[in-house]
Amino acid sequence: MNGTWYFEIIGYLGSILILVSMLMTSVVRLRVINLIGSAIFTVYALLIGSYPTAFLNACLVGINIYQLLKLKRRTGRGYELQKLKGGDGLAEWFMVKYGDDIKKFFPDVSEESIKRSQGFAVLVDDCAAGLLLGKPDGSEFEILLDYTTPAYRDCSVGRFIYDKLPSLGITRLICRTSVPEHAAYLEKMGFTPRGDGSFCREENT
Repeated sequence: MNGTWYFEIIGYLGSILILVSMLMTSVVRLRVINLIGSAIFTVYALLIGSYPTAFLNACLVGINIYQLLKLKRRTGRGYELQKLKGGDGLAEWFMVKYGDDIKKFFPDVSEESIKRSQGFAVLVDDCAAGLLLGKPDGSEFEILLDYTTPAYRDCSVGRFIYDKLPSLGITRLICRTSVPEHAAYLEKMGFTPRGDGSFCREENT
């Protein structure tokens, strides 16, 4: 067997990662995986002496790093908060556009409960990035639906909206979920499990 067989393994690994990155719906995941794949493929190209290929992939590494830094700087910037009701056109658009995905995380939500709810949409660059609907009761807000579109699932939408709510008089958030992925997200966002299937986040005022 040729002694450079392991070069081919490196090349295949880089290629697979670049291919997998194209399947990511999250912009951040796409950039990170593509960055790793491009870096590995750059090494492979150098090992086999294919310098134009190495140059191309090195450029992709630089582009991915630049875009990730740009995304990091944008966290919370460029986002706009818009008040709405569950029966508004924007909320209905979310339910039509992302209905199947929403059901994965909020299987118990009904159209009727959505129509009776109030909340906020998060917009960025004239695109809808997130939707928070629920039942406000003074300074408390019981979350019915907390959904982020796949392209913005880097937690920046959640951090933005939760940090904004205290300035709107909402200092206590309650959310119930039976979906493990959503429960993990809530804990990451600073919610505390209460042992009855609900989670609570309170702001010190």
